[in-house]
Amino acid sequence: MRLLVNNIRTLAGIETKGRRRLQGVEMNSLGRIDDAWMLVDDGKISAFGSMNDMPSEGFIVDAEIDADGGTVLPSWCDPHTHIVYAGSREGEFVDKIMGLSYAEIARRGGGILNSADLLHTLSEDELYRQAMHRAEEIMRKGTGCVEIKSGYGLNTADEMKMLRVISRMKESLPMRIVSTFLGAHAVGRGYGHDEYVDLIINEMLPEAGRERLADYVDVFCDEGFFTPEDTDRILNAAARWGMRPKIHVDELAATGGLPVAVRHGALSVDHLENMPETEFDILRDSGTMPTVLPGTSFFLNMPYAPARKMIDAGLGVAVASDYNPGSTPSGDMKFAVSLACIKMRLLPSEAVNAATLNAAYAMGLADGYGSITVGKAANFFITEPIPSIDYIPYAYTSPVIKRVFLNGREV
Repeated sequence: MRLLVNNIRTLAGIETKGRRRLQGVEMNSLGRIDDAWMLVDDGKISAFGSMNDMPSEGFIVDAEIDADGGTVLPSWCDPHTHIVYAGSREGEFVDKIMGLSYAEIARRGGGILNSADLLHTLSEDELYRQAMHRAEEIMRKGTGCVEIKSGYGLNTADEMKMLRVISRMKESLPMRIVSTFLGAHAVGRGYGHDEYVDLIINEMLPEAGRERLADYVDVFCDEGFFTPEDTDRILNAAARWGMRPKIHVDELAATGGLPVAVRHGALSVDHLENMPETEFDILRDSGTMPTVLPGTSFFLNMPYAPARKMIDAGLGVAVASDYNPGSTPSGDMKFAVSLACIKMRLLPSEAVNAATLNAAYAMGLADGYGSITVGKAANFFITEPIPSIDYIPYAYTSPVIKRVFLNGREV
């Protein structure tokens, strides 16, 4: 189907130089055309330009969309979520208000282990139903690509149940989904630490690998969870199944996980709330994308990752929601972009690039998603008429997104 979108006040997020990620000063460059049109052919972006230069002949289209003076941006890409989970954890929300920390709740048997207990009792079909509801919610809010992790199973059967649910979601939704195996999210109940690491290596990873259920592998490498040595062992084992790392590091403390992740060619290192500036140089010449999760810092009253300093040091940054039941029960990427501006001091153009092209890179999807580029998937949204792109993070709770298109079709 050929679709023409015209009367666009601003078409933004344009990338014509073939860049797969933006770093340093590049992050403040948000390609744009005012008073624009865009042509979609068979689910791909095929052309765009100024209304003044739109060809007067030769456009045979099946449908025409009037953007009505709205702004068009590439869909958000969310490279870190945990949206396959059971139930909710609002009781722990109250515990946090009463002063308990994330680590204290975990030591009391709550947190991740609580979610694992809930998930164990749920059928695969019910887990799929709940996860689909969350996925459809974020899709309506403008997300077109999303990474979804396992990690609330913590035994082989339940981790595979989660990964099968993610696989079903890939087949059911127009949103582009990648899956990450996170068996090393916490030590499962009834296991010793080393015993559980052995279970991941000898049983979980081979099972996920044989069934081809995971695109990537993750480890919660942090204080009180898994060590750099554990992480090294798990990543060596995952490499045999072709799973590239995307690693939790430096959330609760800087424990040395980031160098291990980079040495293994990690696609991303995520969280970074307690990242020391000495680690900037480790990332500088790597292919690893630092991914920040401002919603986690907001919800848990934690420090924010040093995203501003990273960009000023010449690094690129991606932004993700971290949608999960315990530390960030929200997948609203517009709000994550606002927090990146308000709390991390990113400029609006930097935050938008962090949540689109750089976020696509952090999922291995930058060749086909994350920008307005000829040949990429026609994943975009149209806003209500707004005064500027800066208004999107400025109006941090206003629902400015009017229409969402994935693969050239409205959802």
